[in-house]
Amino acid sequence: MYKVLLVEDETFVRESVKEIIRWEEMGFTLAGEASNGVEALEIIKRDPPDLVLCDIVMPQMDGLALLKETRGAGIGSKFVMLTCIGDFEAMRQAMEYGASNYILKLSMSVKDLRETLAKVSLELSGGSASAAARPGAALQSSSSLQPSASRPPLLARERITHPEVNKIIQYIEQHYDQDITLGSLSRYVMMGENYVSALFKKKTGETLIHYLHRTRVDKAIELLLSTDLPVNRIGQRVGFMNDNYFIKIFKRMTGTTPSQYRNHRTI
Repeated sequence: MYKVLLVEDETFVRESVKEIIRWEEMGFTLAGEASNGVEALEIIKRDPPDLVLCDIVMPQMDGLALLKETRGAGIGSKFVMLTCIGDFEAMRQAMEYGASNYILKLSMSVKDLRETLAKVSLELSGGSASAAARPGAALQSSSSLQPSASRPPLLARERITHPEVNKIIQYIEQHYDQDITLGSLSRYVMMGENYVSALFKKKTGETLIHYLHRTRVDKAIELLLSTDLPVNRIGQRVGFMNDNYFIKIFKRMTGTTPSQYRNHRTI
């Protein structure tokens, strides 16, 4: 059995991850857990696990710093990073330091975890643990640094987060093309606006408006690559009624305008 160390500061997420997978059937055993990077580093140095399933955003020492410290100590444990903020720069650095994969906590499912564990198992059986420490040794997979538009929407019951946050996420995925405001979402879950805003940020790591924009941009990317619709029509179809605002948000999230993105990806 390959030993797994689970590092996650949110108790609910940690308990959920422990329970939704039959670890032994996948050839893994949960050998330990930690709620922050400092605590995890002590465990790793004392008894290096085969795999560290690690959150990116944590108090005292974040996941990226933990990965770097582990590599600096000459320990080649495999790392799979958990993230909910779409921090692609942090993920790029994690991959450079030998992280095998990453999973978005917001849309984590049993299927995601099983596929990731299967790939890590292949890595572990195919070479020594020290191979993970080599820059550029990251496993390429469908969960690599690509827009989340390539990932199908998941039912709220498959997500590991919070029931009311799940309802909001599901509502946005089904109604992203409509007029959505904090007020309308608050009424939908029957909670105060300030509470909903703070709860969503706490549980997902991003603001409601950022998540809404990201969803709409992901849907726009699907249309840019699969249709010949003009950019302004695509913006309207995904919920942006103002063309300039659509282009501004799209460029902020992807680094290019919608037209540039379409031309680059279709060359």
